[in-house]
Amino acid sequence: MPDFKIIIIGGGVVGLAIAHRLSKKHHHILLLEKHERWGMETSSRNSEVIHAGIYYRHGSLKAAFCVQGREELCVLCSQNNIPYRNITKIISAANETELTKLESIQQNAAHNGVKLEFLDKAATLKLEPNIRTFGSLYSPLTGVISVHGLMEYYYRTALAQGAMVHMRCEVVGIEKGQSDYEVMIDEEGTRSAITGEIIVNAAGLCSDTIAGMAGIDVDQAGYRLNYVKGSYFAVTSSKSKLLSRLVYPVPQNEGLGVHALLDWNGRLKFGPDVEYLQNRVQDYTVAETKRHIFGDAVRRILPAIADDDLTPDQSGIRPKLQKKGEPEKDFIIVHEKERGLSGFINLIGIESPGLTSSPAIARYIETLLI
Repeated sequence: MPDFKIIIIGGGVVGLAIAHRLSKKHHHILLLEKHERWGMETSSRNSEVIHAGIYYRHGSLKAAFCVQGREELCVLCSQNNIPYRNITKIISAANETELTKLESIQQNAAHNGVKLEFLDKAATLKLEPNIRTFGSLYSPLTGVISVHGLMEYYYRTALAQGAMVHMRCEVVGIEKGQSDYEVMIDEEGTRSAITGEIIVNAAGLCSDTIAGMAGIDVDQAGYRLNYVKGSYFAVTSSKSKLLSRLVYPVPQNEGLGVHALLDWNGRLKFGPDVEYLQNRVQDYTVAETKRHIFGDAVRRILPAIADDDLTPDQSGIRPKLQKKGEPEKDFIIVHEKERGLSGFINLIGIESPGLTSSPAIARYIETLLI
């Protein structure tokens, strides 16, 4: 008999959401996290935005889970005192050419069941008088959330429901047995093995590595991840009141573009940019040399910001499935039965809107266990 019914690898927001969900009905659940605390990688280094579901391709997992997750998150936060605000956002056209792009964004959002209101230049400036705009889309459903508050809730609830969480516990090998999996772990230099009937790979930046340990050819499967860094710059406090909501540009490339964010302390920040990292190095430094490039991007939205108003802030790394220049790829969430790995569930490429989608992803994982 295996040591655990379910072993979840990865203690980010999605792994914690899965532990929270599954521990309601299942016993003998173990979550493994290699750091000394949960949520120390992608989950704690992001914009903390509850996305409405605007940009994602209709019919994709990202679109479906974002809309479902957003609705569920708002209820979850209200019922459990998790800090969040329905701050709203606008997507602003910086020139007349971008106005036509707003139409396609609005149509895509409508296909996903998300209603956006078009605002002309005057109506946009009435909401945000300090921005540069030719018109915008207004999203009443976009919010911000305390990611740490959410992860703390998932973590404590999972523990209260009987799940176990082991920190400083890195998975270094996986072997499939006849009816279970042997998981080799390294705990600060001490190696041992545990067994689990079901393995849920929610390892974020290392999810392709974990899939490879289970015997999957990640290149052939299309599971190889690219590390994409996003940096943020904070605006001086004297100009932090120039905006009252999130303001996004019209997307240009692999990301949504450097956009305006308001954090829980009322600070105004801009980010993230898109920087593909070589050799998957987890470098979280924010280069001072980016200040001028950020300044130009920020002034497309907020002309009053000078380069000297910007200070390097945080950065995060996204696990993207697409290479630079390729179109956006969907989440990969699959029970690997067809590869002869019954009981092994992979979650690969869980980037934005992974935070917003977390309760919906967890519910979906539950259906894969049936």
